[in-house]
Amino acid sequence: MVDFLLFRKMLTPILLQFLFWISVVVLVVAGIVNIYHHAIVHGLQIIILGPIVVRIFCEFLIIFFKMNDTLLAIKNAVQEKT
Repeated sequence: MVDFLLFRKMLTPILLQFLFWISVVVLVVAGIVNIYHHAIVHGLQIIILGPIVVRIFCEFLIIFFKMNDTLLAIKNAVQEKT
């Protein structure tokens, strides 16, 4: 809890995973609605390509947090040697 309050533990990567799954559900429902309204090709594109695009976007954002974790590990390793 202290790490969370002092911003040592990041909340955004967890939030991004949650938002990814909500986006996937919304995209699948939107695709099904489009298929129901006779836009079959467009609906299938939403169902197939939508989650892929959202996943790539979320992974791009998570890269920054992974870089932060790696830099902190390097910092801690350097501090232990000195």
